[in-house]
Amino acid sequence: MTREERSRLIATYMEGYQRVADALKDITPEELDFKISPEKWSCREVVHHLADSETISGHRLRRLLVEFNPYIQAYDQDEYARRFHYAGRPWAPALDAFRSARETTAQLFEFMTDEDWQRAGEHSEIGPYSAETWLKTYAAHAHGHADQILRNRKAYKERA
Repeated sequence: MTREERSRLIATYMEGYQRVADALKDITPEELDFKISPEKWSCREVVHHLADSETISGHRLRRLLVEFNPYIQAYDQDEYARRFHYAGRPWAPALDAFRSARETTAQLFEFMTDEDWQRAGEHSEIGPYSAETWLKTYAAHAHGHADQILRNRKAYKERA
């Protein structure tokens, strides 16, 4: 990955929280809990997922930067949603947690060297996993969920 490619991904990562916050602007309680289908997440559940995912992702990057060849364990996001009661918990603290986790992780980029971006470990599902791989994954993650929130809201309005 070139420095320019990395810079673009970092910019995308940095925009992620705002994209989600904008997608949630003026959301109604009905929109918040609407599900397109039973197996899909509501907007509330997406926000809780982002809080947990961002916390985990920040820890993953920190391990990549500090540990020698860390083992990065995958997790079952649907089990997290079920066990941690995403559907029934207040969502505002989760949105704050997502913002804070993303901001504190983004602060690390300023200090990372080219060598840091090459540091790697082993991911339990995808194999070799570097800081650059991490960035490719998480730069787009929040944007994808912001789009999911907008699709949910649109579907709710069309069915209402």
